[in-house]
Amino acid sequence: MPSMAKQAQQRVGLLQGTLDMLILRTLSHGPAHGHQIGKHIQRTTNEFLQMQHGSLYPALHRLEERGWVSAKWETSPDRNREFKYYRLTDKGRKQLVVEESQWKQMAEAVARVMWPVAEES
Repeated sequence: MPSMAKQAQQRVGLLQGTLDMLILRTLSHGPAHGHQIGKHIQRTTNEFLQMQHGSLYPALHRLEERGWVSAKWETSPDRNREFKYYRLTDKGRKQLVVEESQWKQMAEAVARVMWPVAEES
């Protein structure tokens, strides 16, 4: 049985991986700055997932370091203010396919435990 520290580390990895996947998916629709990304995730989850700066921005930096997103400071078209816009890279698009596949497998596995189908005899 894994130690408590290892379980906590796995849980953090799962949460980070999920957040990474949600960010990549959001950016698959086009470039966005951090606030827009967070608001999109909140809105599309009916406010279930609340994006905190302490989670969102470290995730964006992590994705940038991995080469999955690129970032560039640009002036917002509707405001006279600069924002750091994030874009999905080709490497990020490939990673999104991997992340979505793994998520689907995990969701299906959990669903089989939670809502088992009666075996036919």
